[in-house]
This record gives sequence, structure tokens and C-alpha cells, in this order.
Amino acid sequence: MAEPGQSPIERFEFRAARLFLRRLMALTALAGGLAALGHAPFNLWPVALLGLSGLFAMFRVGHTAARAFWIGWAGGTGYFAVALFWIVEPFFVDFARHGWMAPFALVFLSGGLALFWGVAFWAARRAGGRPLAWIAALTLAEILRSYVLTGFPWALLGYAWAASPAAIYAAYIGPHGLTAAALAVAVTLWRLLTPARLRALPMLGLYALLLAAAIPLGRPASPPADAPVIRLVQPNAPQHQKWDPAHINGFFERQLRFTAAAPEGPAPDLVVWPETAIPWFLDNAGEPLRMISQAAGGTPVVLGLRRLDGPRLYNSLVVLDPAGQVRALYDKHHLVPFGEYIPMGNIAAQMGIHGLATNEGYGYSSGPGPRLVSLPGIGRALPLICYEAVFPQGVGAAPARPRVLLQITNDAWFGQFSGPYQHLQQARMRAIEQGLPMLRVANTGVSAMIGPRGSVSARLALGTAGYTDAALPPVLPPTPYARTGDAPIALLMLLALGLAWWRRAPAK
Repeated sequence: MAEPGQSPIERFEFRAARLFLRRLMALTALAGGLAALGHAPFNLWPVALLGLSGLFAMFRVGHTAARAFWIGWAGGTGYFAVALFWIVEPFFVDFARHGWMAPFALVFLSGGLALFWGVAFWAARRAGGRPLAWIAALTLAEILRSYVLTGFPWALLGYAWAASPAAIYAAYIGPHGLTAAALAVAVTLWRLLTPARLRALPMLGLYALLLAAAIPLGRPASPPADAPVIRLVQPNAPQHQKWDPAHINGFFERQLRFTAAAPEGPAPDLVVWPETAIPWFLDNAGEPLRMISQAAGGTPVVLGLRRLDGPRLYNSLVVLDPAGQVRALYDKHHLVPFGEYIPMGNIAAQMGIHGLATNEGYGYSSGPGPRLVSLPGIGRALPLICYEAVFPQGVGAAPARPRVLLQITNDAWFGQFSGPYQHLQQARMRAIEQGLPMLRVANTGVSAMIGPRGSVSARLALGTAGYTDAALPPVLPPTPYARTGDAPIALLMLLALGLAWWRRAPAK
């Protein structure tokens, strides 16, 4: 029975250990949901840290590996259900055709991703159940879900820091290092309620100092006086109207009008339109492309469109010269599973199942991989079409260091609540990790000019049509993370888990 002199956390652990597993799982799912509130649009990173602390507290009472697995799975399910709630939005674009899939998508995606957490909790318990084992195992689980089966690193735990000054540390330790840091802080917060609170206070003080030190590190990098000026064009074409013949010309003319508008300051050196900005395929878009270049008045234009190469369909980006000719071409290579293509697509098509973004059986084809395109007067850019900006390792795989990251996207699929803001949040993290500015143009928003420390110097709000001219921020020297990638933190976590396994003993 509980002793009168026990600390509050010890009394909690004693009582929680006697609960039925399903009740523990419900409590853990709640803690996971709280941990997800660190992501946009909530940005409640202190609440997220408390939620992670609650997850560790529940891990402590999973006294067997099997019990720990189910506790971890429940926590992950609660976390992903909140963080990825936007996943239902694409199914509502064509509700009659896809609406029935929405609840299944959220349930299966959340529960499937939570398996990584369940295995992590199981492994940490098998390794002795100490805090270091839990931190290492859960960080490794987040790394694995970033790579396995093409990867899905959306809503990484480390992004809980994105709205805090600590986001700048992504330049040094990357997103997975930030995950380990968040888990370490969570353990320290838990220890404040235990008899080890006096030993936890110095660690808490160290974290506070690191947070304060991040403030000057994250100061925006000001563009030089002669910095190139970029015009970001946001047409705001709702997805259910985007390909409607009754609206196509209106959206096209809107973008032409924004492109031709007289600048309030220096003339733009580049105009950027979003992903699939026009409905025509590249091979029969000669006249529309000339109209675009004419509206730009000789200024180079970047835009997204589809192209056919025999039977293959590509989601592409082109750079137009002043005559409307294609100066550079890039084909998206990291496609969205079940969105842009369906595995075994022809068989699925026979059953009436198609990717959300295409009506073809196999959907889009994958391009050859990352490549750089040259932007006249600016330099080399790394194109990222929509989903590709989610992958830190993909940005790091560029064949050479670019002058700028260039993301075009159609976030109309993501609704108006959390998805577009989380996508912007991840774009900011890519800029910080690489020490590079990013041009981000989204069909419905949020379009933004992002500096190499993650600051947003210009933006177009979600759900609005318009354009903005913004000076291109400078390039910083290559960051430590840009040089090393994820290997150091993955190796460190493997060593930590191995050490915990070697020294495993009942947790205290």
C-alpha cells in the first residue's frame, strides 16, 4: 500500500499501476494529445512539454514490456490524432467520392504511426526502463518513421520547439536532436515531483540558460540593400474549384493581373507562382506560358504545372525565360502515397480507388531525384514541390549547396485550420537546418519569405488572394546539421539505448 511519506509522484505511480490497462491507455492518449498542442496552429510548446512529461509518467507505470507497448501505442495514437487531424480535409474536397474514407484515414494513420511509439516504449522497458532508455528509444522511433516506407516525418516531436527561441538549435542538432531535447526536458519536469527534485533543479536551470541563449542566435538576418526582390503570387483557388472549367480562366487571369501589377518599390527580379498553377499540360501550354512571361514584363517566372512524357504524368516546376520558353525543368520525385500515386495503382483503379490528386491508376510518376535549377540574377535554387519540404534528409540530399530553397505548394488540400500552418512550420525548420532562405508560394496560403534563421519577413495570409514583393535574405555559412545530417544523433541514440540495455536493471 502507499506510504504516508511518499512524494506525490510516487503516490501517483502506486495508484496508476493498479489501474486496468485500458484506463492507463486512455490517460496516456490524453497526455499524447496535450503533447501535440506544441504544433501549429496552437504553438503551445510549454503545454507540449508537460504532455511529454505525462507520457513519461505513464511509461513509468508500464512495469512489463507488453504493458509498456500498449501504453506507448495509446500515447502515440492520441498524439497523432490531434497533430494530424487535418488529414481528413483532402477527403472532403470531393465528398461524394472520397468522404467515406476520412475517418478511416485518421484512425489508421494515427494508429499505424503509433506503432513506432509502442515499439519504442517496449524497447525502453526491456532496456531497464530508465529515463535515458526512454529518450533514446522514442527519438529513434521518430527517426525511423522519417525513413521507413518512404517516410512520414510530419509533426515530429522536435517541432514542439518551432514557436520557441529554441528552434534555432535545429541548425546544430537537427529536428531529431530537438526531439531528444524535448524528451530530456520532459523527464526533468517529471523529476521535479519526485524525491530527486533537488538534482533536477540544476538541469532545469541549464535548459533555461540554453533557451535564453537561443534568442540572440535566432535574430533575423537582414537582406543587403541590393538583395534580389521576389514577387510571391497567391491565387487562392479552392480545391473544389481549381479544375472547374467555370473558374479556370478567372484564376489564371487573377495570377496574370498580380504578376503585371506595378511594384511599390524596386521591380521584382523573379516572379513565383504556386504548384499546378495552370490547368494546361506543359506540351500544350505554349500560349499561356507566353502570356505569363508577357505579364511579367521580361522578368523570369517560376511556376508549377503538370507534364506528360508518353504514358507518364509528372508534377513539375519550370523556370520561364522572357520569351515564355522553358529555361529549366524539375519533376517532383518524392510523391505522396495514396495522394499522388497508389501502390499497385492499376489494380486499385479497377476497384474504383484512385489517388486524391489524380484520376489515373498509377497517378504521377516520380522524377529522378533532387536537382538544382538556375534562377537568373539570383543563383541556384533547390526546388521542393509541396510534400518534399517535409523531409529534412531530402533537402540535405541536394547535389550542391543552393543559394535558396524554393517551395511551391497547393495547400488547398489541407483545409483552413492546422495543415497549412504546420506545413509552413516545417518549411521554417528546413531554412533553419540549412542556414538558407526559402521562397514559399502556396495556392491558398500561407506564402512566405523565410530567412535562414526561420524568421518570416513577408507573408500572404491563409485563404486570401494577392501578391507581395520581398527582398531575398542572405545565405549563412553551412550549418553543423547541413554538414552531418541525421547520422550523429541516430548513432548517439543507438549508443545510449545500447548502454541502457547493457546496464539494465529495475527502474528506480
